Amino acid sequence: MYKRQIVYSRIINGNEYTFGVSGKLIRNALVMYDHETDSLWSQLLGESVQGLLMGTRLEYLPAVMTTWENWRSMHPDTRAIQKGYVGAQDPYEGYYGGTVLGVIGVQNRDDRLGDKEFVIGVELDRESAAYPFSVLNDEPVINDEIAGLPVVVAFDAEIGAGSVWERTLADGRVLEFAELRGALMRDTETGTLWDGITGQAVEGALAGDTLSPVPKTLVFWFAWFDFHPDTRLYGFE
Repeated sequence: MYKRQIVYSRIINGNEYTFGVSGKLIRNALVMYDHETDSLWSQLLGESVQGLLMGTRLEYLPAVMTTWENWRSMHPDTRAIQKGYVGAQDPYEGYYGGTVLGVIGVQNRDDRLGDKEFVIGVELDRESAAYPFSVLNDEPVINDEIAGLPVVVAFDAEIGAGSVWERTLADGRVLEFAELRGALMRDTETGTLWDGITGQAVEGALAGDTLSPVPKTLVFWFAWFDFHPDTRLYGFE
């Protein structure tokens, strides 16, 4: 059991699939199954690990973990799904604040961060990197490169949201970004102002453009490291 956020498309090879919870775990990560083929899928990997569709990867869809107030301000006509638990206290509050790691323990562990410190994890072409919230609090805009791809990591500490974007434009230009305020950032190439959480250019020469999203997950450090023991930990190289 661990906290993470990622969204996938249910369309596979042009067909729509429906998913359920299998009741199984892989290194404490939920395992889904699809109703059409009974294949098993790793929540963290976004990949089928058993069955007819083994090896098939789900399409990543960009998403933001943020406050309801902030989301409503951006999308006033949004629909909301009510969670199953209704009450004054989160039933997992003790777990999130405690020392228990998952349900079945961990195979790989690293003490450079607290086990339940949040990180933004990215994996590209089998190369992975993790960006700790503790580092992002002080450096909310990070220009980096993963598996040869120039990326920018943007973080808004006030709402606890982070996003990762490609820094290469359609015309081949690679942008460098500087923090302006929180997750608002300005590229040094054109002076355009960007919203680092939505990836949208809001003012300047490139206003109206949107950066290409990079698949990412917000997750506990212990859970990310258990899957990615060779991960690069930004700020601890």
